[in-house]
Amino acid sequence: MVASIDRAQVLGFRTRAQQLDRTAGTLADTAVLDIGAQDTGPDGGLWALRNRGLDGSALDDPDLATLWTVRGAPHLYRREDLPQVAAAVAPFSDADAGKRIYDAARPLKAAGIGNLAALDAVAAAMRSVVAAPLVKGEVSARLAALMDAPYLRHCRPCDATHLYEMPFRLAAVRAGLELRAGTSPPVLQPIAGFRPAAQPSARFDLIRAYLRLLGPATPKHVADYLDAPVKDVKARWPADAVEVSVAGETRWVLPADADRFDAPRPQLVRLLGPFDLFLQAKDRPLLVDDPARAKGLWPVLGRPGAVLDGGEVTGTWRPRQSGGKLTVQVQLWSAAAARSRAAIGEQAERLAAHRQVRLVKADFVG
Repeated sequence: MVASIDRAQVLGFRTRAQQLDRTAGTLADTAVLDIGAQDTGPDGGLWALRNRGLDGSALDDPDLATLWTVRGAPHLYRREDLPQVAAAVAPFSDADAGKRIYDAARPLKAAGIGNLAALDAVAAAMRSVVAAPLVKGEVSARLAALMDAPYLRHCRPCDATHLYEMPFRLAAVRAGLELRAGTSPPVLQPIAGFRPAAQPSARFDLIRAYLRLLGPATPKHVADYLDAPVKDVKARWPADAVEVSVAGETRWVLPADADRFDAPRPQLVRLLGPFDLFLQAKDRPLLVDDPARAKGLWPVLGRPGAVLDGGEVTGTWRPRQSGGKLTVQVQLWSAAAARSRAAIGEQAERLAAHRQVRLVKADFVG
């Protein structure tokens, strides 16, 4: 008999699976590092780890590494896991590679160059260029001098010829390159002793990781998260996945998680960064069912953070920093959510401490 799981159970499961209810942890036992913590913006990967119980010493650990991986975005991983990560984030097929590199696939196809072959060619060139730490712009300029026309595009804002951006980013891992922490513009450098695994273990398989941390889910949810074709995801769907029903929709979870939906939702308040994994789920209407609120949380540009209260997204927040002072502007969506103002203020203090500035106030607007 197919289990029926309601929305509250799904959100509670994800909150616990992602360890947002933790007050302490280590790099080794932090689940989101299996799939990668997106490190976009000042409240990116390190703030996501802080929200999962890691303290300052863990966040300064040289065993954290940054790679361009899923959707070409920078993600944090444990350094010891990088061989597994490289295998896990590789495109599933040539068609998948073509989807992930977007418009760069068109000139490659016209020139008779396969997408995977193109990524390997870019990676080989990057490897020859980046023998020591090198800023992205210089890497790009040197690659443009090495690569043939199908790999290049004219950039109007720069009035220069560059490699297409997504092949550049996705080839970096294949070249054995990481991003030096805290650099902007990013500095690429070789990963010491790097050799990718032939196949990722189950722990790092991205389909299983998505189900474990953002389940229950469908193949389309996972494909949208990866920017991969649904066909490729279906072909690699876990044979042991358990079918469940969420609001009448057929979804799947891993066997170990099938009985983990009845626990009470953790009663906590967190200020999630704009690209926190909790907000990366591809069933956005389940997270936020009001279209106007969803539009405000996920605009095309300039995303705010989200207030998470008891497993529910109850509003948005934006930082306003000037010098060493921080104001956190909070917009709550209901009068009920306003009851958590004191807890939100405490989280704003944590954010200020994380940024190493002084909190002026949590400013509730609207």
